[in-house]
Amino acid sequence: MENLLKQTCLHDLHVELGAKMSPFAGYDMPIQYSGIIDEHNAVRHAAGVFDVSHMGEIFISGPDAERFVNHIFTNDVRTLEPGGILYGMMLYSDGGTVDDLLVYKEKEPQHYLLVVNAANTDTDYAWMLEQADGFDVKVDNRSADWGQIAVQGPEAEKAVCATLGFQEAAPLAFYTFCDCERDGKRIIVSRTGYTGEDGFEIYADPAHIRNYWNILLAAGVKPCGLGCRDTLRFEAGLPLYGDELTADISPVMAGLGMFCKLDKPEFIGKDALAAQKAEGVARKLVGIELADNAVPRAGYPVELEDGLQVGVVTTGYHSISLDKSLCFALVDSEYTALGTPLWIRIRKRTFPGSVVKKRFYQTKYKK
Repeated sequence: MENLLKQTCLHDLHVELGAKMSPFAGYDMPIQYSGIIDEHNAVRHAAGVFDVSHMGEIFISGPDAERFVNHIFTNDVRTLEPGGILYGMMLYSDGGTVDDLLVYKEKEPQHYLLVVNAANTDTDYAWMLEQADGFDVKVDNRSADWGQIAVQGPEAEKAVCATLGFQEAAPLAFYTFCDCERDGKRIIVSRTGYTGEDGFEIYADPAHIRNYWNILLAAGVKPCGLGCRDTLRFEAGLPLYGDELTADISPVMAGLGMFCKLDKPEFIGKDALAAQKAEGVARKLVGIELADNAVPRAGYPVELEDGLQVGVVTTGYHSISLDKSLCFALVDSEYTALGTPLWIRIRKRTFPGSVVKKRFYQTKYKK
């Protein structure tokens, strides 16, 4: 199994640091270094750096690039200025989710960068090629050429702009990016994040990524694994593809309809989403706060007091930042109003809770 796993350009550095490694999205990835709680708190209170080189980078260009991206993407790229970024989804015609992703609008006319989830890169690329028939576009999967690190936390700007010297990135607003050049190589620095804190992503060739990783660690920025990346994004109310979005979970069901612009002329899955909004959906994603310290895990049943199952947990933790037991759950729509009492079955016992807003943590993005 280990021989079949891919490795990022930082893999040997993770091993040297003694990281706990585990398979994720076809890669051998670091889950933790000093510990999930320690790394989580570093991001909340200072800064941490993540290896996200496993993410996919697919470039779209050509005379029909804008029309094509708008055709496969739920958000509206016609509103984007160069240097802007949008979050949204690609959908099947029935409204199920192919993937959620970021679209970067480049300076060159009709050029876009689509950043997709690692586990879906190959299938996303194949799916885009299938949809490209009839469009004058080039769909170029360059994931193997790029590494990526994410620097997150209240001290992220200092780490990226002062420690690494990317002063060009200091003025960036949330969901924008700039092009930088170092040693004749293109480097992209964006300001988005997946933790609820201010943060930056640096896309570069593997050699530069390795150098930046080492500089940041030497400056005291804590290396962070995928374990705390999940606890952080969960507290901030952010979905993970495969858990809160799937081929069977549409953006409307996940409460992400604001990223689906039904006033666009068309996009794949638009009719299905419009019908879901008009007619309602059978299940919706909610947040649940437990009254007990028991930890809800993905797959645990959600029940009514009489034991009738009305949903299932998609992600759950005892929140590190909030010291509460919380979860996301996909629940029958009639039980999704705020304050609705629900019970989580953990093996042979049930634990009471109630429906709350999915954004558990007060996010601190750079506005």
